[in-house]
Amino acid sequence: MIRTLLIPGSGRLAITSALLGTLCLSSGAARAQGPQPTPTPIAAAPADPAIAAALQQVSAARIRATIEKLVSFNNRSTLSSMETDLAPGTGVSAAADWIEAEFKRISAACGGCLEVKRDDFIEPPQPGPASRILKPTKLTNVYAVLHGADPAQAERRVLVTGHYDSRNTDVFNTHDPAPGANDDASGVAVSLECARVLSKLKLPGTIVFVAVAGEEQGLNGSRHLARLAKSEGWHLEAVLNNDIVGGDTTPDYPGADKSAVRVFSEGVPATATIDQLHQIQTLGAESDSPSRELAREIADVGQSYFTNTLEHAPATPGRPHSMAIRNLPAFHPVLIFRRDRYLRGGDHTSFNLEGFTAVRLTEWRENFNHQHQNVRVENGVQYGDLIQYVDPAYVANVARLNAATLADLAAAPGAPQNVRVVTTALDNNTELLWDPPAGMPSSASYEVVWRPTEDPTWTTFVSAGRATTLKLDVSKDNVVFGVRAVDPAGHRSIAAFPMPVRAASANRPPGPATRQ
Repeated sequence: MIRTLLIPGSGRLAITSALLGTLCLSSGAARAQGPQPTPTPIAAAPADPAIAAALQQVSAARIRATIEKLVSFNNRSTLSSMETDLAPGTGVSAAADWIEAEFKRISAACGGCLEVKRDDFIEPPQPGPASRILKPTKLTNVYAVLHGADPAQAERRVLVTGHYDSRNTDVFNTHDPAPGANDDASGVAVSLECARVLSKLKLPGTIVFVAVAGEEQGLNGSRHLARLAKSEGWHLEAVLNNDIVGGDTTPDYPGADKSAVRVFSEGVPATATIDQLHQIQTLGAESDSPSRELAREIADVGQSYFTNTLEHAPATPGRPHSMAIRNLPAFHPVLIFRRDRYLRGGDHTSFNLEGFTAVRLTEWRENFNHQHQNVRVENGVQYGDLIQYVDPAYVANVARLNAATLADLAAAPGAPQNVRVVTTALDNNTELLWDPPAGMPSSASYEVVWRPTEDPTWTTFVSAGRATTLKLDVSKDNVVFGVRAVDPAGHRSIAAFPMPVRAASANRPPGPATRQ
């Protein structure tokens, strides 16, 4: 049964007249239908005290120690798993064993709260001249599961990952140093630190902390894990892939920004059919894939847990005290609306290709002298992915953003399902309908959000309460709508984009073209 909310009143602050004009509100239709809910500018949700306390436990020193340990394995090439002449304590298999032990150590500290698993498999040789695996090769993904505390929502999962394999100039080299400090010991450090600081929280949904192998050989480990998740029916709502999040510290390197991390997200879903592509083009929904909505949620969460700071000018001996104050920008995600960088790929794509919502986080400006390079000095330039070029404080901020997003999504209700916008006739109104997510708490409610078509993030919302349909005197032609669930503490689900339906079929289950 669909419960209808016919434009309830609202006591929220009024939106600006300019934005109201943009939204094409019609006073005549409002009088005919009843009082309109007041559109409200979206503001940052209040920080959850338990999540904020966990973020304070993130340690740059621990992150540095993790990266140092991974570097100590000398060369973490995926191919080294098949070598028999490696020095003890080196190679990718030794690194996998250590990561597993770290997850178990974290679990022991929280009373066995993590279920630690290995995903071991043999990757067959790859065909073709560009093959990076020439013989059957053992790969190991290591992951830890923090099961949700609410039986009604524990099937919902969010996941964070980084890849622990490394490479130097020669992708087949298994013996010479390939420290991989930034690419991607930094991402593995994020997964481990998130596991450590979030492990003692009791959250409704489940969080999975992952370190995968095989990225440098062709995303092999993540592809296997994504297919495993699909075959086992994981209700995987979000994947955060951290790859090259070290905050390069090369002296005088131009363009670095230690306050920003990029979030890459695909626009058109990788699994879209031809009919779905046509529908996406017709609707102008190229920027509203589930992964793009996840990126927006990361930006939303970031505003709740990161704030600008003030820095006073340092005292100078023998000179009058300066009253100068500098406003330092908060650490923040920058949304990059493409799947990945030019000529590069990442493990989030493996999950996209299996139909999962996934994004990539990467430092603001990469230094390619410190990626995929033999360790050497050439013409006075140091090459190699060395730990001296990683900023642990920057990685700690990336870990905080990941941990906040994971915890917030695990604490929030699931996203509304089967969201539809009714397109019965030509009009200047909007009627939205949706189904509750599994395990929707009785205390949670729904919000309809929207933004002008040219804006990157949601700007405005109205509350729908507990109803699962809402009629608005806002033209669906002029804005982009979404629907999200929110609990009383302000934890927000990822917003779901509505697909058009005729009134006669509005209550029917969606066909293939309406699934996101």
